[in-house]
Amino acid sequence: MPQTDTKQPEHEAIYHKLRNMILFGAVRPGQPITILGLKAELNAGMTPVREAIRRLVAEGALEALENRRICVPVMDLFKLEQIRIARLTIEPQLAFMAVQKNNIDINKNLKLIDKKLDIAIANGDVEGYLQYNYEFHFCLYDAANASILHKLALSLWLQIGPSLRIMCGKYGTGNLPDMHNELMEALLSNDALGAQNAIKEDIQQGMLYVQEMLCA
Repeated sequence: MPQTDTKQPEHEAIYHKLRNMILFGAVRPGQPITILGLKAELNAGMTPVREAIRRLVAEGALEALENRRICVPVMDLFKLEQIRIARLTIEPQLAFMAVQKNNIDINKNLKLIDKKLDIAIANGDVEGYLQYNYEFHFCLYDAANASILHKLALSLWLQIGPSLRIMCGKYGTGNLPDMHNELMEALLSNDALGAQNAIKEDIQQGMLYVQEMLCA
């Protein structure tokens, strides 16, 4: 799981811890959580926990329930289709823009992350797969230097992350889509359209698995 900066203000550190719990599926969709429960689990004060929850509710990653409870929203086919459309609009564009920046460090960094991802896949390590797959994509998206699109992409990953965790648990890591080699080949040849298409295919395949899981 990505490390949080110990020098961050407490409210930022707690926000990132809770965000990562959601992003990597530590909290299941529909599972109720309480402010007091999070306070104990995160070893944090009430105020930073409340602030983290408020931000994540605004981002669509959490849903406020009655009796001061919160949960990760339950995914359905209509929500999934909206997320699919949004991801296919935003993330391939980020990939396209990243290639246009012509940053020579991108491919080197992506190769290092992809090696870790391959090890996680080979070992059936679902948590490792989710972490390194996220790091791979957002290493690429960071390079686009497009803060508005980047923020939107992260919000979408927060909303789909818990369902991806369940999907990985069901299908195993060996059967999951991986268009990363195609993407890195496109980067090496400075092929922005090729990178865009590789990300599109990666998203399409992954979302199809989630759809099949929801329909089962």
